[in-house]
Amino acid sequence: MKIVVTGTEGYLGALLAPTLLDAGHSVLGIDTGYYKQGWLYNGVTASVETLAKDIRHVTVEDLAGADAVVHMAELSNDPLGELIPDVTYVVNHKGSVRLAETAKAAGVSRFVYMSSCSVYGVAEDTVDETSAVNPQTAYAECKALVERDVAPLADDDFSPTFMRNATAYGASPRQRFDIVLNNLAGLAYTTGKIAMTSDGSPWRPLVHGLDIAKSIRAVLDAPREKVHNEVFNVGDSEQVYRVREIAEAVGRALPEAEITFGQSNGGDNRSYKVNFDKIHATLEGFSCDWNADKGAQQLVDVFKAIDLDEATFTGRGHTRLKQLEHLISTEQLDKELFWRVQPTSGIAQ
Repeated sequence: MKIVVTGTEGYLGALLAPTLLDAGHSVLGIDTGYYKQGWLYNGVTASVETLAKDIRHVTVEDLAGADAVVHMAELSNDPLGELIPDVTYVVNHKGSVRLAETAKAAGVSRFVYMSSCSVYGVAEDTVDETSAVNPQTAYAECKALVERDVAPLADDDFSPTFMRNATAYGASPRQRFDIVLNNLAGLAYTTGKIAMTSDGSPWRPLVHGLDIAKSIRAVLDAPREKVHNEVFNVGDSEQVYRVREIAEAVGRALPEAEITFGQSNGGDNRSYKVNFDKIHATLEGFSCDWNADKGAQQLVDVFKAIDLDEATFTGRGHTRLKQLEHLISTEQLDKELFWRVQPTSGIAQ
């Protein structure tokens, strides 16, 4: 297949694109380049042609001849969404719907959208794909809105699939340290401590970035009728952890690190248990190869190999909010997050 992947220079895109190439597909990346400086190590990456372009500017011509679009490029995570909620809605909601419409107009038959389990927000009972969504942040609400607005585009020629990823973790050349397991592992490695300000009681489903890539391959390989306009929670029901259990997994990979917990607080009230039976039952051969312990050990091994220091861990290159704040404050981006000085146009290797 010829596959267009948006966000190839991001945390997950850097893992997905080589996976698709290894499977024999041809891949064109599209990425506006916000996070070019976030390169942590030379990993298992193949050279992917990347079009330097904002998703809001993608044209029918850009997508011509593609069999599938995998859309990963949005303003990522809750703190960033709360910093600039108006722009988040324009990019993540309106921009993603426009991209789907453009893909349909270009004759693209498959559209795989990276949604999130964060659409469930706060839930007392275990949730699955049939449960009501309850987004708590601008980021999560945009995910739910894109699902709502892209689903009606489905027809005999255009087949969207919505992937509600659990919270990602694991090593990537384009590393992120602003997600829970990665953050705790970096904190433990660089400071020798994990001093949590809460009691760690909320529930979080986790999924390794390579397992997310595996799920996308499985969707693209699946018969159309199995994935047409379907929603899948991406993860494993065995990998739903309390936050304190995630910290303890990091502690097993770094037994010299000291872990302490605080009191329950009302700051971040997201807590949800997720059922992942549907994806395992529907997509032949899909299973998760990773768990929190294995992922924590992978991160520690990478940290040792590159001699990770605290400046790198806390730097803006690996934290989405810090990097966007820098680009805005230095006026490299305007108030709508378009480049004031456009990056080099055309194809970059």
